[in-house]
Amino acid sequence: MSPTSKWNRPEILLFIMAAAVPLSMGTWQALLNNFAIERAAFTGVEIGILQSLREIPGFLSFAVVFVLLLMREQTLALLSLLLLGIGTAATGYFPTVLGLYATTVLMSTGFHYYETVNQSLQLQWFDKATAAHNMGRMVAIGSFASLLAFGLVWLMLDIMNATMETVYLVSGGATVVIAVFCWVLFPLFPQKVKQHKKIILRKRYWLFYALQFLSGARRQIFVVFAGFLMVEKFGFDAAAISIMFLVNGVLNMICAPQIGKLIGRWGERRSLTVEYIGLVVIFVGYALVQNPWFAVGLYILDHLFFSMAIAMRTYFQKIADPKDMAPTAGVSFTINHIAAVILPALYGGLWIISPAAVFLTGAALAFLSLVLSRFIPIVPEEGNEVSWRPALRL
Repeated sequence: MSPTSKWNRPEILLFIMAAAVPLSMGTWQALLNNFAIERAAFTGVEIGILQSLREIPGFLSFAVVFVLLLMREQTLALLSLLLLGIGTAATGYFPTVLGLYATTVLMSTGFHYYETVNQSLQLQWFDKATAAHNMGRMVAIGSFASLLAFGLVWLMLDIMNATMETVYLVSGGATVVIAVFCWVLFPLFPQKVKQHKKIILRKRYWLFYALQFLSGARRQIFVVFAGFLMVEKFGFDAAAISIMFLVNGVLNMICAPQIGKLIGRWGERRSLTVEYIGLVVIFVGYALVQNPWFAVGLYILDHLFFSMAIAMRTYFQKIADPKDMAPTAGVSFTINHIAAVILPALYGGLWIISPAAVFLTGAALAFLSLVLSRFIPIVPEEGNEVSWRPALRL
């Protein structure tokens, strides 16, 4: 085996691309609330509308199957990374309500189309026996890249006294450079199974679809309002938010591969049960929290539980027709974002009335997910997608 072939493999490409995304997304998220409030005078209403607009490309992810008529998944993944980087780099130079809306949609189109294709490639390129562990490794790599991004935010803002505009430019530019690097140095890898190039909805995947829908609704509450709570209620500045993200990144880098192994050992049903029980407790905590350190603890735990969602993808990998990976990745992303398009704007209005009510609805969604997770079979596979006698024991 030549030295080149040792690293020039599909999984290595996935790992490198996994590092490129957080450089842009981590910076965008770390700075967004402060940038929006300080530069564009956002309130909860505007931030809710912005987050709803951000999710429209995710809602349209089903259109990936039509784009794949023109190009391969690997090519689309790299083009999407370029859009993500360009949109992030431009964010700081449009500090108005409409300007932030426009750059957010551009950045989000790149992010969501990349994530859709990336999930499909993971399911195709990772062996079922090691998929959960490899997905955990990808989370860890992404967390390490997030550490670099958050460290860069802190260094540039607190030590170098750089502007937020400059931080956006540097981070988005780094993603663009990595995308070009991957385009030049990696070949187009052959597909093991030719993917369907049409929208596919199968009745036997209903439980996966339902869990995806609830995950999208619940995740929006965390993504949009957990960070906003830190800034608005507890007065965290951009540097403090970046340090909190830094801690999240360290813990995910250490824990995610182990969580992947745990999912492989426990199985999907038990893993998702543990995740959803934890999320019920966390969202109730958000609703009641008065101490900023307790809020930080909830935020860190919430972020750690994201790694448990690997179990949802490995569940689908085990029950699905291999030809359905690409179209179902697009459809599931759309299902995941149905609520995401609507809820942030609605919750923006609810936030003004009662922030606690926003988080209590998140707890209710997590509880419903818990109920549905008990219908996952102990050994999911094609023909055994749902257990109609949900277990009462863990």
